[in-house]
Amino acid sequence: MVLETLNPMHYNITSLVPDMMPVATVPILILMCFMFLIWNHEETSSIPGPGYCMGIGPLISHGRFLWMGVGNACNYYNKTYGEFVRVWISGEETFIISK
Repeated sequence: MVLETLNPMHYNITSLVPDMMPVATVPILILMCFMFLIWNHEETSSIPGPGYCMGIGPLISHGRFLWMGVGNACNYYNKTYGEFVRVWISGEETFIISK
């Protein structure tokens, strides 16, 4: 009887994993989401322009420059945000100054 309780084949370890999985993963997922928000947090700029929004803003502004061309995209951003605008071209912050 003692040998049966010490036998590792007697216990089914796969039945324990699903029960323990939610308990262990919830705090890890919360911690990862919190770290992701801190990592992507960027101070708001006083210069007008499209928002950063976890990297989506730079993709949209770069795509607009590729799609519309430099002249038309600059005119669009100047009409939307004013004479001094901050945009992203090729992942780099770029300032458009026009009047």
